[in-house]
Amino acid sequence: MDEKQKIIRVGLIALIAIVLGLSAYYYFFSGRGNNTGAGVPPTQAEKSEGLLPGMKDAAPVAPIRAALDRSDDAVRDLIAELSRNPVLAKWLQSKDLIRRFVAAVDNVAGGASPRIQLDFFVPSGSFKTIVRGGATFLDPASFARYNIVADVFDSVSPTGCARAYEASRELLQQAYRELGYPKGDFHQVLYRAIIEVLRTPVVENAVEVEQGVAAYLIKDPKLEELDAVQKHFLRMGPENLQLIQVKLREIALVLGFTEAQLPVPRPYRRNP
Repeated sequence: MDEKQKIIRVGLIALIAIVLGLSAYYYFFSGRGNNTGAGVPPTQAEKSEGLLPGMKDAAPVAPIRAALDRSDDAVRDLIAELSRNPVLAKWLQSKDLIRRFVAAVDNVAGGASPRIQLDFFVPSGSFKTIVRGGATFLDPASFARYNIVADVFDSVSPTGCARAYEASRELLQQAYRELGYPKGDFHQVLYRAIIEVLRTPVVENAVEVEQGVAAYLIKDPKLEELDAVQKHFLRMGPENLQLIQVKLREIALVLGFTEAQLPVPRPYRRNP
């Protein structure tokens, strides 16, 4: 893969993370210790798709006036203002950003991998395992492949992300309906995608794996039962996952979602 393709791929990953995580306070993880479930069960508020609010306490945001087919430059301009990290500007080189993002969010909301649209979460370098005491584990060295994405995501302004989302909202809705949902509401899909990410467990201990027919399987049955996109987040490593979840939660609060609507991510430790 040449350098330009790598930049496009990582840029798309960052774009999804930024707009997906459309801040209020820096939320630290609590409840450390044993946890009997891999994820956090959805609350009644999470199950409800009504009363999804708009961005609170914010001045009106002018929508992007460009047509969907010619919106890439306007989207790049919006996103370029979200962070002073110089890496971000190098990433926004792809085309049809709104449509790609919407298709990826739709997959994430359903727990599916958006690999078809964006080759999502496939960074440079290879997936690695390590053997200790006769058992095979995910190699923590592999987590570093995702550090650049987490670092750029951590640098963005949550309020700026929310404003960029509001400015793009009409185009996002248009692209979502093009997918075959003529009466669908993309804001509800975004909400479900946020919940999907926040419910991914933060695994504190080493993740043991075993070779399957076509790929490695997670030996802990509770983690192996996670859906495809949550397993991708696990492969980022606990520190990068926490960073994404913290920022995502902050931005969701800026968008007007309440604490009651958002699950509390808790560390997961397999019982001996």
